[in-house]
Amino acid sequence: MAKIAVVTGANQGLGFALVEGLARRLSPDDVVYLTGRDAGRVARAREQVTEAKAEVRTCLLDVRDGQAVAALAGRLRDEHGGVDIVFSNHYLRTVPEDVPAEVIEPYVDANNLGTTRMLRAFLPVLRQGGRFVVVSSSLGRLRELPEPLRRPFDEAATLDDLDATLLAWRDAVLAGRAGDEGWPAFINIPSKVGQVAAVRTLARQRRAEDLAHDRLLVAVCPGMIDTASSRPWFDMTGAQTPEQAAVALVELALAPEADPALYGELVRFGRVLSWP
Repeated sequence: MAKIAVVTGANQGLGFALVEGLARRLSPDDVVYLTGRDAGRVARAREQVTEAKAEVRTCLLDVRDGQAVAALAGRLRDEHGGVDIVFSNHYLRTVPEDVPAEVIEPYVDANNLGTTRMLRAFLPVLRQGGRFVVVSSSLGRLRELPEPLRRPFDEAATLDDLDATLLAWRDAVLAGRAGDEGWPAFINIPSKVGQVAAVRTLARQRRAEDLAHDRLLVAVCPGMIDTASSRPWFDMTGAQTPEQAAVALVELALAPEADPALYGELVRFGRVLSWP
C-alpha cells in the first residue's frame, strides 16, 4: 500500500526540508503533500523539490481554518484510506520588535489551536504503522514555566481543556496582565509548552491502542536551525541547516517500528527530554 505523508508549513525552512527528505526516501507509489497557506509560495516550493522518488503534491492549508483542516483529513481518508505520516510543523513567526499584545491572537491561533486542530483531524485517519510528529522545541518542557502555571498543562484531561488554558493566557497578554500572572515575556515558551502538552494529553488516552497498532505520537525538538524564524532570536553559531535538521526527523518517521519509550514524549535526536 502506498504511503501518504502530510507536512504543514512546508513551503520553506524545516518544513520544505522534511518534504524533500521524505520524497527522496519514499517510493514512487508514495505521495508527500506539501502544504502551506500561500498559493504562490507553495507552488514555488514545489518547483524547488529535487531528486524526489515519491510524488510530491501541493495543497493549500491554513491551520487557522478548522474546517479546512478537517476537510483535508477527510479528503485524504477518502482518496487514500488514511495517512501514514503527519508532520505538524507550521509556525507563525514573530520578531523581537513585535509587541506581544499585537501578535498574540494569530500566534496562538496558528501555533497552538492549529496544532490541536491537526491532532483532532488527522489522528483519526492515521493508519496502522502511522507516525504523527509535532515539531516543537526544548522550550516546550514544563520546567520553563513558573510552578503556579504548570498544573493546567500537566493535568489537562482533554484538548479542549488545554485550548482553554492557552486562550486564557492569550487573554492575559491582550489585557496586559500576563506578567503579573507570572507568564514568561517570551511568548514562544507558553506556546511550545502547550504543543508538547497537547501530545502528552492525547498520549495518555491513546497509548495502548496506538502502540498495539504500531502508531507513534510524539513531539520533537529539532535542535537549533538557521531559519528566518530563529535568526532574529538566537545566536546561529553552530546551528544546523534545515536539511541537516530534517534527517533525524525523517528517520524517526520512517523507523520500521514505533519505539514505546518515545511515545507521547518530547524527543531530540532520538533521546527523550524530561518534561518536568
